[in-house]
Amino acid sequence: MQTYIIAIILWCSGVYAKNEIYDGHILYEITVQNVEQTRLVTELEELLHVSVFTHAVPGRSGQVLVSKERRGHFETKLSAEGIEYKVIVENIKDVIDLEERLLTEATSRSNNRTRNGGVTFDRIYTYEEIDAYLEELQTLYPETVTLVNAGNSVEGRAIKYIRVSTTNFQDSSKPVVFIESLLHAREWITLPATLYAIHRLVIDVTEEDLLQDIDWIILPIVNPDGYVFTHVENRFWRKNRAPSTLCPGVDLNRNFDINWGEASSNIACMETFHGPEPFSEPETSIVRDIKLAHSNRLELFLDIHSFGSMILYGYGNGTLPSNGLILHLVGVEMATAINAVKASFNPDYIVGNVALVLYQASGSAQDYAQAIGSLSYTYELPGYRFGIGGLGFLVDPDFIEQAGMETWEGIKVGARYARDNYRHKHKSGLTFSAMIISHVIIISHDEFKPDKFTWNLSECFT
Repeated sequence: MQTYIIAIILWCSGVYAKNEIYDGHILYEITVQNVEQTRLVTELEELLHVSVFTHAVPGRSGQVLVSKERRGHFETKLSAEGIEYKVIVENIKDVIDLEERLLTEATSRSNNRTRNGGVTFDRIYTYEEIDAYLEELQTLYPETVTLVNAGNSVEGRAIKYIRVSTTNFQDSSKPVVFIESLLHAREWITLPATLYAIHRLVIDVTEEDLLQDIDWIILPIVNPDGYVFTHVENRFWRKNRAPSTLCPGVDLNRNFDINWGEASSNIACMETFHGPEPFSEPETSIVRDIKLAHSNRLELFLDIHSFGSMILYGYGNGTLPSNGLILHLVGVEMATAINAVKASFNPDYIVGNVALVLYQASGSAQDYAQAIGSLSYTYELPGYRFGIGGLGFLVDPDFIEQAGMETWEGIKVGARYARDNYRHKHKSGLTFSAMIISHVIIISHDEFKPDKFTWNLSECFT
């Protein structure tokens, strides 16, 4: 026992030393009134090397992390442009330290595993723990779980996913649903979402149709190098760990071959650096290969991110896909299911095109899946700061199970729609989407405009 306590103390000492790089960093809430102010704040990201947690747009504030050395310059620039701001956290290191302490305490209390091979939802697991967990799942549940080692990351870590199927992916009458998380390394709360889906499909199966009617691909850690780096070096690291003479890392969600380089950065030190060319990174190449291998049956793709309480769809340049109306309506149904069970202090989910709701983005995993024919979404899970909501990248143990549970409610809705749509396509040659449009929704060409895709949930079915 004494040895265990000493180990925890030493580990915590290392953690707090790691967090020193953020000592004095200030987290701001930014409010913009127009597109010009939005552009100016974006320019400050490159000019002052601040870290944008969420982008401010008219009608919704954003969050920006600024070092103490750049505080004066940053506030002066905002004031000169009439941009409103307020300090949310005076020293972000204090909050990171609090997260570390709570997670460490949760880990010391946790049993880690249940008797039937599942994980508990009271802590955040490391890459090594998840790797061992996936291996164990295949051993304990060989009738439904197949573990696939898809390849290695930049630093040589295995990127593994599981296939969940009652027919070993041999039944072409079943659609494929593909869920991934941790494309961005710092978004720890996304991991419980994929782990919870595994739990409900493999270990605690209470809705048999989801297992019998659908084949599942679940990839918990797309970016293992970045994820490990957030645990040992830099909590807010976003990119992978591709080596560079200037600044390491590529934003994996800007590296897919769909409008590549149009709404991302060509500067290696920026957090949205798109890399030297499309699919330059092994991590994105692996995701591409999974999608293409199952493109004839891949009916739904979900890329789990944080934070913001949003369900977003393509395209990232603001152009709507031909099935844009269906994307919105299914998104609303998923959001409604989540809102019914979400934590009361978190806002309702927003549904819409990513460029209209959030910002323009090119080369995303979501857009690439959409382009090859899948119904495709990005989930932005809620922020949650120690019982009060708001600060999204940091994790309170009390929210881990809630995050998994509520996200699963949305996933179920999307998966069942994908199943029904796939069946109708193959039975009648008419998609379920087309049937909905022709029999339920009457909308004129003049009414079908992008700005309609930010409707409030209460307006969507009037």
